[in-house]
Amino acid sequence: MFRTATDWLGVYREQVNALNVYPVPDGDTGTNMHLTMQSVRRELDTADDRSMPSVARAISYGALLGARGNSGVILSQLLKGFAEAIRDSAEVDAAGLSKALRAAQKSGYGAVMKPVEGTILTVARGVADGAAKKADTVDMVLENALLEGQKLLDQTPDMLPALRQAGVIDSGGQGYLYVVQGMLAALRGDALPAAPEVTQYAQQGFETEEFGFCTEFLMSEATKPIEEIRELVSPFGDSLLVVGAEGYVKGHIHTNQPDELLATVGRYGKMLKTKVEDMSEQHTEILGMAGAAARAEEEIPTSGLVAVASGYGLVKQFRALGARIVSGGQTANPSVQDIVDAVRSVSAEKVIILPNNKNVLMAAEKAMELMEGRAVVIPTRTLGQGLGAALAFNPDTEAEELREAMTGASQAVTTFEVTRASRTTNITTKDGRTLDIREGDVIGLQDDELVQAGGTPEDSVLEMLGRGYDGQEIVTVFGGPQKTPEDLDALAERIGKAVPNVEVERHPGGPDLYDYLVTLE
Repeated sequence: MFRTATDWLGVYREQVNALNVYPVPDGDTGTNMHLTMQSVRRELDTADDRSMPSVARAISYGALLGARGNSGVILSQLLKGFAEAIRDSAEVDAAGLSKALRAAQKSGYGAVMKPVEGTILTVARGVADGAAKKADTVDMVLENALLEGQKLLDQTPDMLPALRQAGVIDSGGQGYLYVVQGMLAALRGDALPAAPEVTQYAQQGFETEEFGFCTEFLMSEATKPIEEIRELVSPFGDSLLVVGAEGYVKGHIHTNQPDELLATVGRYGKMLKTKVEDMSEQHTEILGMAGAAARAEEEIPTSGLVAVASGYGLVKQFRALGARIVSGGQTANPSVQDIVDAVRSVSAEKVIILPNNKNVLMAAEKAMELMEGRAVVIPTRTLGQGLGAALAFNPDTEAEELREAMTGASQAVTTFEVTRASRTTNITTKDGRTLDIREGDVIGLQDDELVQAGGTPEDSVLEMLGRGYDGQEIVTVFGGPQKTPEDLDALAERIGKAVPNVEVERHPGGPDLYDYLVTLE
Protein backbone atom coordinates (compact mmCIF):
# COMPACT_ATOMS: atom_id res chain seq x y z
CA MET A 1 0.00 0.00 0.00
CA PHE A 2 2.72 2.48 0.89
CA ARG A 3 4.83 1.60 -2.15
CA THR A 4 1.86 2.26 -4.43
CA ALA A 5 1.00 5.42 -2.48
CA THR A 6 4.51 6.70 -3.23
CA ASP A 7 4.06 6.21 -6.96
CA TRP A 8 0.50 7.58 -6.86
CA LEU A 9 1.66 10.80 -5.19
CA GLY A 10 4.50 10.98 -7.71
CA VAL A 11 1.97 11.11 -10.56
CA TYR A 12 0.35 14.20 -9.00
CA ARG A 13 3.51 15.79 -7.59
CA GLU A 14 3.59 18.75 -9.99
CA GLN A 15 -0.14 19.36 -9.55
CA VAL A 16 0.38 19.59 -5.77
CA ASN A 17 3.35 21.91 -6.33
CA ALA A 18 1.11 24.18 -8.41
CA LEU A 19 -1.33 24.59 -5.49
CA ASN A 20 1.34 25.53 -2.93
CA VAL A 21 0.83 29.02 -1.46
CA TYR A 22 0.88 28.36 2.31
CA PRO A 23 2.86 29.00 4.47
CA VAL A 24 4.87 30.52 1.59
CA PRO A 25 4.31 30.23 -2.18
CA ASP A 26 7.56 28.39 -2.93
CA GLY A 27 5.98 25.66 -5.06
CA ASP A 28 7.61 22.54 -3.59
CA THR A 29 5.00 20.84 -1.39
CA GLY A 30 4.37 17.99 -3.82
CA THR A 31 8.09 17.40 -4.33
CA ASN A 32 8.80 17.43 -0.59
CA MET A 33 5.98 15.04 0.25
CA HIS A 34 6.99 12.69 -2.58
CA LEU A 35 10.63 12.68 -1.41
CA THR A 36 9.40 11.82 2.09
CA MET A 37 7.40 8.88 0.71
CA GLN A 38 10.35 7.75 -1.42
CA SER A 39 12.41 7.49 1.75
CA VAL A 40 9.69 5.31 3.28
CA ARG A 41 9.77 3.07 0.21
CA ARG A 42 13.57 2.70 0.47
CA GLU A 43 13.26 1.53 4.07
CA LEU A 44 10.43 -0.85 3.19
CA ASP A 45 12.63 -2.40 0.51
CA THR A 46 15.05 -3.57 3.22
CA ALA A 47 12.45 -4.38 5.92
CA ASP A 48 11.27 -7.87 6.83
CA ASP A 49 7.79 -7.79 5.26
CA ARG A 50 6.75 -10.79 7.38
CA SER A 51 7.21 -8.74 10.56
CA MET A 52 4.80 -5.93 11.47
CA PRO A 53 7.31 -4.28 13.84
CA SER A 54 9.86 -4.23 11.02
CA VAL A 55 7.37 -2.73 8.56
CA ALA A 56 6.20 -0.17 11.12
CA ARG A 57 9.76 0.87 11.89
CA ALA A 58 10.49 1.26 8.17
CA ILE A 59 7.50 3.58 7.75
CA SER A 60 8.34 5.72 10.79
CA TYR A 61 12.12 5.75 10.38
CA GLY A 62 12.03 6.22 6.61
CA ALA A 63 9.57 9.10 6.86
CA LEU A 64 11.65 10.94 9.45
CA LEU A 65 14.93 10.51 7.56
CA GLY A 66 13.40 11.61 4.27
CA ALA A 67 11.09 14.35 5.53
CA ARG A 68 11.43 17.55 3.47
CA GLY A 69 9.77 20.89 3.92
CA ASN A 70 6.92 21.86 6.20
CA SER A 71 4.41 19.42 4.70
CA GLY A 72 6.98 16.63 4.45
CA VAL A 73 7.87 16.89 8.15
CA ILE A 74 4.18 16.93 9.13
CA LEU A 75 3.57 13.95 6.82
CA SER A 76 6.42 12.13 8.58
CA GLN A 77 4.63 12.65 11.89
CA LEU A 78 1.31 11.44 10.46
CA LEU A 79 3.12 8.30 9.29
CA LYS A 80 4.87 7.97 12.64
CA GLY A 81 1.50 7.90 14.43
CA PHE A 82 0.14 5.39 11.89
CA ALA A 83 3.17 3.14 12.31
CA GLU A 84 3.05 3.18 16.10
CA ALA A 85 -0.61 2.14 16.00
CA ILE A 86 0.06 -0.96 13.86
CA ARG A 87 3.45 -1.93 15.32
CA ASP A 88 2.14 -4.58 17.71
CA SER A 89 -0.64 -5.94 15.47
CA ALA A 90 -0.50 -9.35 13.83
CA GLU A 91 -2.59 -7.96 10.98
CA VAL A 92 -4.47 -4.76 10.13
CA ASP A 93 -8.22 -5.14 9.77
CA ALA A 94 -10.86 -2.44 9.31
CA ALA A 95 -10.85 -1.48 13.00
CA GLY A 96 -7.07 -1.45 13.12
CA LEU A 97 -6.81 0.76 10.04
CA SER A 98 -9.35 3.20 11.48
CA LYS A 99 -7.36 3.33 14.73
CA ALA A 100 -4.10 3.91 12.82
CA LEU A 101 -5.50 6.83 10.80
CA ARG A 102 -6.77 8.44 14.02
CA ALA A 103 -3.35 7.95 15.61
CA ALA A 104 -1.82 9.58 12.53
CA GLN A 105 -4.02 12.66 12.98
CA LYS A 106 -3.15 12.97 16.68
CA SER A 107 0.58 12.60 15.99
CA GLY A 108 0.44 15.29 13.29
CA TYR A 109 -1.34 17.81 15.49
CA GLY A 110 0.96 17.00 18.41
CA ALA A 111 4.08 17.80 16.38
CA VAL A 112 3.08 21.40 15.59
CA MET A 113 3.48 24.07 18.27
CA LYS A 114 0.61 26.17 16.90
CA PRO A 115 -1.62 24.01 14.66
CA VAL A 116 -3.30 25.96 11.86
CA GLU A 117 -6.63 24.83 10.42
CA GLY A 118 -6.98 24.78 6.65
CA THR A 119 -3.79 22.76 6.23
CA ILE A 120 -2.77 19.12 5.90
CA LEU A 121 -3.68 18.74 9.59
CA THR A 122 -7.32 19.60 8.88
CA VAL A 123 -7.47 17.07 6.07
CA ALA A 124 -5.84 14.44 8.31
CA ARG A 125 -8.63 15.07 10.82
CA GLY A 126 -11.21 14.58 8.07
CA VAL A 127 -9.52 11.34 6.97
CA ALA A 128 -9.56 10.06 10.57
CA ASP A 129 -13.22 11.08 11.07
CA GLY A 130 -14.22 9.29 7.87
CA ALA A 131 -12.22 6.20 8.81
CA ALA A 132 -14.07 6.06 12.14
CA LYS A 133 -17.44 5.52 10.43
CA LYS A 134 -18.89 2.02 10.44
CA ALA A 135 -17.15 -0.14 7.84
CA ASP A 136 -16.77 -3.89 7.39
CA THR A 137 -13.65 -3.92 5.21
CA VAL A 138 -10.40 -1.99 4.93
CA ASP A 139 -11.52 -0.83 1.48
CA MET A 140 -14.61 0.78 3.00
CA VAL A 141 -12.51 2.43 5.72
CA LEU A 142 -10.36 4.12 3.09
CA GLU A 143 -13.36 5.05 0.94
CA ASN A 144 -15.02 6.75 3.91
CA ALA A 145 -11.73 8.40 4.85
CA LEU A 146 -11.33 9.86 1.38
CA LEU A 147 -14.91 11.19 1.28
CA GLU A 148 -14.61 12.99 4.60
CA GLY A 149 -11.08 14.17 3.90
CA GLN A 150 -12.21 15.65 0.58
CA LYS A 151 -15.05 17.51 2.33
CA LEU A 152 -12.63 19.27 4.64
CA LEU A 153 -10.09 19.83 1.85
CA ASP A 154 -12.77 21.66 -0.12
CA GLN A 155 -13.36 23.89 2.92
CA THR A 156 -9.71 24.89 3.40
CA PRO A 157 -10.01 28.14 1.37
CA ASP A 158 -12.61 29.30 3.92
CA MET A 159 -10.10 28.70 6.73
CA LEU A 160 -6.94 30.32 5.31
CA PRO A 161 -6.83 33.78 3.66
CA ALA A 162 -3.81 32.83 1.51
CA LEU A 163 -5.76 29.97 -0.05
CA ARG A 164 -8.80 32.17 -0.58
CA GLN A 165 -6.63 34.86 -2.23
CA ALA A 166 -5.13 32.32 -4.64
CA GLY A 167 -8.42 30.48 -5.21
CA VAL A 168 -6.98 27.06 -4.36
CA ILE A 169 -7.35 24.25 -1.84
CA ASP A 170 -4.47 23.40 0.50
CA SER A 171 -1.61 21.67 -1.30
CA GLY A 172 -0.43 19.59 1.66
CA GLY A 173 -3.96 18.37 2.32
CA GLN A 174 -4.33 17.40 -1.34
CA GLY A 175 -1.01 15.56 -1.19
CA TYR A 176 -2.15 13.59 1.87
CA LEU A 177 -5.35 12.55 0.09
CA TYR A 178 -3.27 11.30 -2.84
CA VAL A 179 -1.32 9.12 -0.37
CA VAL A 180 -4.58 7.64 0.95
CA GLN A 181 -5.85 7.22 -2.63
CA GLY A 182 -2.69 5.28 -3.45
CA MET A 183 -3.22 2.99 -0.47
CA LEU A 184 -6.73 2.20 -1.69
CA ALA A 185 -5.49 1.73 -5.26
CA ALA A 186 -3.02 -0.90 -4.03
CA LEU A 187 -5.83 -2.88 -2.39
CA ARG A 188 -7.95 -2.70 -5.51
CA GLY A 189 -5.12 -3.35 -7.94
CA ASP A 190 -5.77 -0.11 -9.82
CA ALA A 191 -3.21 0.99 -12.42
CA LEU A 192 -1.41 4.30 -12.02
CA PRO A 193 -3.23 7.14 -13.80
CA ALA A 194 -1.54 9.43 -16.31
CA ALA A 195 -0.03 12.59 -14.85
CA PRO A 196 -2.37 15.57 -15.30
CA GLU A 197 -1.13 18.48 -17.40
CA VAL A 198 -0.34 21.51 -15.25
CA THR A 199 -0.82 24.85 -16.97
CA GLN A 200 -1.50 27.21 -14.05
CA TYR A 201 0.42 27.84 -10.86
CA ALA A 202 -1.19 29.48 -7.85
CA GLN A 203 2.12 31.19 -7.06
CA GLN A 204 1.46 33.59 -9.95
CA GLY A 205 -0.91 35.47 -7.69
CA PHE A 206 1.88 36.44 -5.29
CA GLU A 207 4.67 38.94 -5.84
CA THR A 208 8.25 37.80 -5.35
CA GLU A 209 9.50 38.77 -1.90
CA GLU A 210 12.09 37.79 0.65
CA PHE A 211 10.66 34.70 2.28
CA GLY A 212 13.94 33.69 3.88
CA PHE A 213 15.45 30.21 3.91
CA CYS A 214 13.68 26.91 4.51
CA THR A 215 16.26 25.28 6.78
CA GLU A 216 16.26 21.65 7.89
CA PHE A 217 18.54 19.37 9.87
CA LEU A 218 18.64 15.73 10.94
CA MET A 219 20.68 14.98 14.04
CA SER A 220 21.56 11.91 16.07
CA GLU A 221 23.15 11.52 19.52
CA ALA A 222 21.44 14.69 20.76
CA THR A 223 22.72 15.91 24.13
CA LYS A 224 19.54 17.91 24.80
CA PRO A 225 15.90 16.78 24.80
CA ILE A 226 13.70 17.70 21.83
CA GLU A 227 11.85 20.35 23.87
CA GLU A 228 15.11 22.21 24.63
CA ILE A 229 16.29 21.98 21.02
CA ARG A 230 12.93 23.40 19.93
CA GLU A 231 13.40 26.34 22.32
CA LEU A 232 16.97 26.78 21.05
CA VAL A 233 15.77 27.00 17.44
CA SER A 234 12.62 29.05 18.04
CA PRO A 235 14.23 32.55 18.09
CA PHE A 236 15.69 32.04 14.60
CA GLY A 237 12.37 32.22 12.69
CA ASP A 238 8.92 30.72 12.16
CA SER A 239 7.15 27.66 10.69
CA LEU A 240 9.03 25.73 13.35
CA LEU A 241 8.91 21.94 13.61
CA VAL A 242 11.29 19.91 15.78
CA VAL A 243 10.35 16.23 16.02
CA GLY A 244 11.99 12.92 16.80
CA ALA A 245 11.79 9.16 16.32
CA GLU A 246 14.09 6.14 16.52
CA GLY A 247 16.77 8.20 18.33
CA TYR A 248 16.89 11.00 15.73
CA VAL A 249 15.89 14.67 15.86
CA LYS A 250 14.49 16.39 12.76
CA GLY A 251 14.17 20.16 12.56
CA HIS A 252 12.47 22.52 10.08
CA ILE A 253 12.30 26.32 10.29
CA HIS A 254 11.99 29.35 8.03
CA THR A 255 14.81 31.72 8.90
CA ASN A 256 17.07 34.45 7.55
CA GLN A 257 20.05 33.03 9.48
CA PRO A 258 20.51 29.43 8.27
CA ASP A 259 24.28 29.27 8.86
CA GLU A 260 24.07 30.56 12.44
CA LEU A 261 21.13 28.25 13.20
CA LEU A 262 22.90 25.11 11.97
CA ALA A 263 26.13 26.02 13.74
CA THR A 264 24.18 26.55 16.99
CA VAL A 265 22.20 23.30 16.80
CA GLY A 266 25.29 21.37 15.69
CA ARG A 267 26.87 21.83 19.12
CA TYR A 268 24.30 19.50 20.67
CA GLY A 269 24.51 16.35 18.56
CA LYS A 270 25.89 14.67 15.47
CA MET A 271 24.60 16.46 12.37
CA LEU A 272 23.68 13.88 9.70
CA LYS A 273 21.80 15.89 7.09
CA THR A 274 21.13 19.54 6.39
CA LYS A 275 19.16 21.35 3.71
CA VAL A 276 18.74 25.07 3.08
CA GLU A 277 16.48 26.38 0.30
CA ASP A 278 16.18 30.04 -0.64
CA MET A 279 12.39 30.36 -0.79
CA SER A 280 12.54 33.60 -2.76
CA GLU A 281 14.55 31.77 -5.45
CA GLN A 282 12.05 28.89 -5.37
CA HIS A 283 9.19 31.31 -5.86
CA THR A 284 10.94 32.93 -8.82
CA GLU A 285 11.66 29.49 -10.30
CA ILE A 286 8.03 28.38 -10.02
CA LEU A 287 6.90 31.59 -11.73
CA GLY A 288 9.29 30.75 -14.54
CA MET A 289 7.75 27.27 -14.76
CA ALA A 290 4.31 28.87 -14.94
CA GLY A 291 5.46 31.00 -17.84
CA ALA A 292 6.90 27.96 -19.56
CA ALA A 293 3.65 26.06 -19.12
CA ALA A 294 1.81 28.87 -20.82
CA ARG A 295 4.06 28.66 -23.88
CA ALA A 296 2.72 25.71 -25.83
CA GLU A 297 5.51 25.87 -28.39
CA GLU A 298 8.30 25.59 -25.81
CA GLU A 299 11.17 23.50 -27.22
CA ILE A 300 12.51 20.59 -25.19
CA PRO A 301 16.22 21.08 -24.35
CA THR A 302 18.67 18.75 -26.02
CA SER A 303 20.30 17.68 -22.76
CA GLY A 304 19.35 17.69 -19.09
CA LEU A 305 21.44 17.18 -15.96
CA VAL A 306 20.89 15.16 -12.76
CA ALA A 307 23.41 15.32 -9.90
CA VAL A 308 23.59 13.38 -6.64
CA ALA A 309 24.58 15.81 -3.88
CA SER A 310 24.20 16.77 -0.24
CA GLY A 311 24.99 19.94 1.65
CA TYR A 312 22.97 23.02 0.78
CA GLY A 313 25.93 25.04 -0.49
CA LEU A 314 26.89 22.31 -2.95
CA VAL A 315 23.27 21.71 -3.94
CA LYS A 316 22.90 25.42 -4.69
CA GLN A 317 26.00 25.33 -6.91
CA PHE A 318 24.74 22.32 -8.87
CA ARG A 319 21.31 23.88 -9.30
CA ALA A 320 22.87 27.11 -10.56
CA LEU A 321 24.62 25.01 -13.22
CA GLY A 322 21.31 23.54 -14.36
CA ALA A 323 21.14 20.24 -12.43
CA ARG A 324 18.13 18.46 -10.96
CA ILE A 325 19.24 17.15 -7.55
CA VAL A 326 19.01 13.65 -6.09
CA SER A 327 19.69 13.93 -2.38
CA GLY A 328 22.42 11.60 -1.17
CA GLY A 329 26.09 10.77 -1.05
CA GLN A 330 28.42 9.21 1.49
CA THR A 331 26.49 6.98 3.99
CA ALA A 332 23.20 8.02 2.34
CA ASN A 333 23.29 6.42 -1.08
CA PRO A 334 20.16 7.03 -3.18
CA SER A 335 18.38 4.07 -4.71
CA VAL A 336 18.17 3.27 -8.40
CA GLN A 337 14.51 4.29 -8.24
CA ASP A 338 15.42 7.72 -6.81
CA ILE A 339 17.74 8.37 -9.74
CA VAL A 340 15.23 7.06 -12.28
CA ASP A 341 12.53 9.34 -10.81
CA ALA A 342 14.85 12.33 -11.13
CA VAL A 343 15.72 11.52 -14.76
CA ARG A 344 12.06 11.15 -15.63
CA SER A 345 11.30 14.54 -14.06
CA VAL A 346 13.74 16.37 -16.37
CA SER A 347 12.33 17.73 -19.62
CA ALA A 348 15.11 16.95 -22.11
CA GLU A 349 15.81 14.58 -24.98
CA LYS A 350 18.62 12.90 -23.02
CA VAL A 351 19.78 13.32 -19.40
CA ILE A 352 23.33 13.23 -18.02
CA ILE A 353 23.75 11.70 -14.55
CA LEU A 354 26.54 12.72 -12.16
CA PRO A 355 26.76 10.16 -9.30
CA ASN A 356 29.53 12.13 -7.50
CA ASN A 357 30.42 9.17 -5.27
CA LYS A 358 31.98 5.80 -6.09
CA ASN A 359 29.27 4.04 -4.04
CA VAL A 360 26.52 5.67 -6.14
CA LEU A 361 28.11 4.86 -9.49
CA MET A 362 26.57 1.39 -9.82
CA ALA A 363 23.06 2.67 -8.98
CA ALA A 364 23.49 5.45 -11.57
CA GLU A 365 24.55 2.96 -14.24
CA LYS A 366 21.58 0.71 -13.43
CA ALA A 367 19.27 3.73 -13.70
CA MET A 368 20.82 4.49 -17.09
CA GLU A 369 19.99 0.96 -18.26
CA LEU A 370 16.38 1.27 -17.08
CA MET A 371 15.98 4.55 -18.96
CA GLU A 372 16.70 2.65 -22.22
CA GLY A 373 18.93 5.14 -23.97
CA ARG A 374 17.55 8.33 -22.43
CA ALA A 375 20.38 8.75 -19.91
CA VAL A 376 24.18 8.93 -19.90
CA VAL A 377 26.44 8.54 -16.82
CA ILE A 378 29.61 10.57 -16.30
CA PRO A 379 31.55 8.48 -13.71
CA THR A 380 32.25 11.27 -11.20
CA ARG A 381 33.52 9.84 -7.91
CA THR A 382 33.60 12.99 -5.78
CA LEU A 383 31.47 16.10 -5.45
CA GLY A 384 34.43 18.13 -6.67
CA GLN A 385 34.60 16.10 -9.87
CA GLY A 386 30.86 16.57 -10.23
CA LEU A 387 31.17 20.35 -9.98
CA GLY A 388 33.92 20.32 -12.58
CA ALA A 389 31.76 18.27 -14.94
CA ALA A 390 28.69 20.46 -14.34
CA LEU A 391 30.67 23.56 -15.31
CA ALA A 392 31.09 22.04 -18.78
CA PHE A 393 27.38 21.24 -19.17
CA ASN A 394 25.41 22.92 -21.96
CA PRO A 395 21.69 22.08 -22.41
CA ASP A 396 21.89 22.86 -26.12
CA THR A 397 24.61 20.28 -26.83
CA GLU A 398 24.04 16.59 -27.53
CA ALA A 399 24.68 14.39 -24.48
CA GLU A 400 27.09 12.13 -26.35
CA GLU A 401 29.10 15.17 -27.39
CA LEU A 402 29.09 16.48 -23.82
CA ARG A 403 30.32 13.18 -22.39
CA GLU A 404 33.96 13.69 -23.38
CA ALA A 405 34.09 17.36 -22.40
CA MET A 406 32.42 16.81 -19.03
CA THR A 407 34.57 13.76 -18.24
CA GLY A 408 37.71 15.76 -19.00
CA ALA A 409 36.51 18.69 -16.89
CA SER A 410 35.77 16.38 -13.96
CA GLN A 411 39.26 14.89 -14.05
CA ALA A 412 40.86 18.34 -13.93
CA VAL A 413 39.54 18.93 -10.39
CA THR A 414 41.29 17.73 -7.23
CA THR A 415 38.96 17.15 -4.28
CA PHE A 416 39.95 17.24 -0.60
CA GLU A 417 37.48 15.99 2.03
CA VAL A 418 37.91 16.36 5.79
CA THR A 419 35.83 14.12 8.04
CA ARG A 420 36.20 11.91 11.14
CA ALA A 421 37.35 8.31 11.45
CA SER A 422 34.59 5.83 12.25
CA ARG A 423 36.99 3.22 13.67
CA THR A 424 40.53 2.69 14.93
CA THR A 425 42.96 1.36 12.31
CA ASN A 426 46.26 1.95 10.55
CA ILE A 427 46.67 2.50 6.83
CA THR A 428 49.59 2.71 4.47
CA THR A 429 49.16 5.49 1.91
CA LYS A 430 50.09 5.23 -1.76
CA ASP A 431 53.33 7.12 -1.09
CA GLY A 432 54.35 4.65 1.64
CA ARG A 433 53.41 6.60 4.79
CA THR A 434 51.73 4.74 7.67
CA LEU A 435 48.81 6.52 9.31
CA ASP A 436 47.80 5.41 12.82
CA ILE A 437 44.15 6.40 13.19
CA ARG A 438 41.90 6.33 16.23
CA GLU A 439 38.13 6.44 16.15
CA GLY A 440 37.02 10.10 16.03
CA ASP A 441 40.30 11.42 14.62
CA VAL A 442 40.27 13.99 11.84
CA ILE A 443 41.09 12.33 8.52
CA GLY A 444 41.72 13.82 5.10
CA LEU A 445 40.95 12.28 1.71
CA GLN A 446 42.34 13.41 -1.63
CA ASP A 447 40.19 12.27 -4.55
CA ASP A 448 38.61 9.67 -2.26
CA GLU A 449 41.99 8.23 -1.10
CA LEU A 450 42.96 8.55 2.57
CA VAL A 451 46.14 10.65 2.75
CA GLN A 452 46.12 12.43 6.13
CA ALA A 453 45.14 11.86 9.76
CA GLY A 454 45.28 13.82 13.00
CA GLY A 455 45.31 17.48 13.99
CA THR A 456 42.47 19.92 13.45
CA PRO A 457 40.19 19.98 10.38
CA GLU A 458 41.97 23.16 9.30
CA ASP A 459 45.38 21.52 9.69
CA SER A 460 44.14 18.66 7.51
CA VAL A 461 43.15 21.06 4.71
CA LEU A 462 46.51 22.84 4.80
CA GLU A 463 48.51 19.61 4.85
CA MET A 464 46.62 18.18 1.87
CA LEU A 465 46.94 21.43 -0.08
CA GLY A 466 50.66 21.38 0.59
CA ARG A 467 50.90 17.92 -0.98
CA GLY A 468 48.35 18.39 -3.76
CA TYR A 469 48.96 21.94 -5.03
CA ASP A 470 50.55 21.98 -8.46
CA GLY A 471 50.05 25.44 -9.87
CA GLN A 472 46.23 25.47 -9.86
CA GLU A 473 44.45 28.81 -9.78
CA ILE A 474 41.33 28.44 -7.60
CA VAL A 475 40.68 26.88 -4.19
CA THR A 476 37.00 26.57 -3.23
CA VAL A 477 36.13 25.73 0.37
CA PHE A 478 32.73 24.43 1.51
CA GLY A 479 32.28 24.43 5.28
CA GLY A 480 30.30 21.62 6.91
CA PRO A 481 27.14 22.10 9.00
CA GLN A 482 29.05 22.90 12.20
CA LYS A 483 31.41 25.46 10.67
CA THR A 484 30.64 29.15 11.11
CA PRO A 485 31.38 31.99 8.65
CA GLU A 486 34.23 32.98 10.96
CA ASP A 487 35.74 29.49 10.65
CA LEU A 488 35.64 29.80 6.86
CA ASP A 489 37.21 33.26 6.91
CA ALA A 490 40.02 32.08 9.18
CA LEU A 491 40.75 29.04 7.01
CA ALA A 492 40.71 31.15 3.83
CA GLU A 493 43.26 33.47 5.40
CA ARG A 494 45.54 30.54 6.28
CA ILE A 495 45.24 29.15 2.73
CA GLY A 496 46.04 32.57 1.26
CA LYS A 497 49.26 32.75 3.29
CA ALA A 498 50.28 29.16 2.54
CA VAL A 499 49.49 29.29 -1.19
CA PRO A 500 49.67 33.00 -2.09
CA ASN A 501 49.08 32.62 -5.83
CA VAL A 502 45.57 31.13 -5.68
CA GLU A 503 42.13 32.71 -5.50
CA VAL A 504 40.21 31.39 -2.48
CA GLU A 505 36.42 31.09 -2.60
CA ARG A 506 34.42 30.02 0.46
CA HIS A 507 30.83 28.86 0.91
CA PRO A 508 28.75 27.48 3.78
CA GLY A 509 26.71 24.32 3.25
CA GLY A 510 29.30 21.62 2.70
CA PRO A 511 28.32 17.94 2.63
CA ASP A 512 26.82 16.34 5.70
CA LEU A 513 29.24 14.55 8.05
CA TYR A 514 32.20 16.56 6.70
CA ASP A 515 34.09 19.46 8.27
CA TYR A 516 35.26 20.72 4.90
CA LEU A 517 35.11 19.88 1.22
CA VAL A 518 37.77 21.69 -0.81
CA THR A 519 38.26 21.73 -4.56
CA LEU A 520 41.46 22.69 -6.37
CA GLU A 521 41.24 23.65 -10.05
